[in-house]
Amino acid sequence: MTVARTEVFADGPVIVGGGLAGLTCAIELAPARCIVLSAGALSTGTSTGWAQGGVAAAVGPDDSADDHTADTLAAGAGLCDEQVVQAITAAGPAAIDWLSEQGTRWDRNPDGTFKLGLEGAHGRRRIVHAGGDGTGAELLRTVVDKARTLDSIALWDHSPATRIVVENGRVTGVEVTTPDGPVLLRTSVVVLTTGGIGGLFTHTTNPLSSRGQGLALAFRAGAVLRDIEMVQFHPTALDVEIDPMPLVSEAVRGEGAVIVNERGDWVLANPLSARDVVSRAEWAQLQSGHQVFLDGRTSPGERFAELFPSINATAIAAGLDPTRDLLPVRPAAHYHMGGVQVDLAGRSSVPGLYAAGEVASTGLHGANRLASNSLLEAVVCGRWVGQHLKTSATDVATRAAERPSANRHWADETWRPDEPVIDRIRTIVTEGAGVLRDAEGLQQSLDLLRPHLDNDTGLVGYLVAHAALSRTESRGAHTRTDFPAMEAPRHTLVSLADLPAVELAGTPA
Repeated sequence: MTVARTEVFADGPVIVGGGLAGLTCAIELAPARCIVLSAGALSTGTSTGWAQGGVAAAVGPDDSADDHTADTLAAGAGLCDEQVVQAITAAGPAAIDWLSEQGTRWDRNPDGTFKLGLEGAHGRRRIVHAGGDGTGAELLRTVVDKARTLDSIALWDHSPATRIVVENGRVTGVEVTTPDGPVLLRTSVVVLTTGGIGGLFTHTTNPLSSRGQGLALAFRAGAVLRDIEMVQFHPTALDVEIDPMPLVSEAVRGEGAVIVNERGDWVLANPLSARDVVSRAEWAQLQSGHQVFLDGRTSPGERFAELFPSINATAIAAGLDPTRDLLPVRPAAHYHMGGVQVDLAGRSSVPGLYAAGEVASTGLHGANRLASNSLLEAVVCGRWVGQHLKTSATDVATRAAERPSANRHWADETWRPDEPVIDRIRTIVTEGAGVLRDAEGLQQSLDLLRPHLDNDTGLVGYLVAHAALSRTESRGAHTRTDFPAMEAPRHTLVSLADLPAVELAGTPA
């Protein structure tokens, strides 16, 4: 049955996603008009608000963008684009200033300087925090509050995008499901800022709604995806039977906490190793029948609640006191380094389709994201996309005449993926494309996911497994037990043209 839909001509870009990257782009676009689509209520369902670690930026007196670049390249294991890394790290201090101008309340010392934290694989204290371990929530508050003050931004809550319309090789619109019914938004520019894919896995620190919807939209529109097998597993997700799993920030280890097993043995000699190293060490312990814990009883000890109030509250609610108890932890899907291949203006391979934030692959993260570079990228690249679109008459021009409706908000509804098919897909992806991978498990995942290619979650899970199977090496966050060595650096690229038509049976045209 054909469902009637309303056709609306937007007079500016349509931004899909209401997190830090999307709202930063919208704010930077002002006074040019845009529409921001949020799949749920604004301020919910985005990984931004859950980020604890902070923003990495070379603002300390002993730091430099060159040092930040070097640490990022080392973590990226050969897949970073050095020029991109240099550009984004150099823009870090300005991003902090911009956020301050928007109203971010940073943590500062009595003399007004930033309280800088240390995280794994960083050679300097360069993590700028806001509200201790509540940085993401503060940044999201900042951009949401600012966006609500700008008449140029139309905020559409509970309005997920379902398809990007491409005609004659370029974007001409986006289909949206709204509480008022289906809408075809006519626009020549769509900016994807939909976040990551953690919800594809049974153990994740991301909102369960983060299942790669942006990747599915881009893939079906014909865009090239890059290195989507690169999934970072955070080594210290609090293992207390909560889904999604509460995150214990890497900053806790930066303050002296160590990872041990039930016997008190250190799981690895350097607690501040890169995340992929720590996750593999923990996984080996778990596979050997051991338990894994984070021990912060001595360091940070009595300072735990002051430094990490959110983590402390979560632990207390679970019956654990970080000053006296070991905190059970395990690796959980946390961040996606791969994504829609874009340049520094956010342009994808499809004219009119842009991406920023976690859904994009700029070349910053490579095979393993350096801690706290994600919020940095979201702000820097969100601003750059907005600046580019504001000055690019060709891209921004539309056939529009009718202005989008004013800001509109509906009651929030808590979303949980209780559909049996989603649970099944999460299990398949976790078993085949988890911390440790091999050809047999990945091929089995592909076989099991093939019947679900008409489902966006199934499609993205399939694409991740497909890319992981094609990368016959171990590099960064991607570990193949059957190919433990590292090959010459190369990117994994995938698009509609790369997969046989039979494998995409059921995929909407």
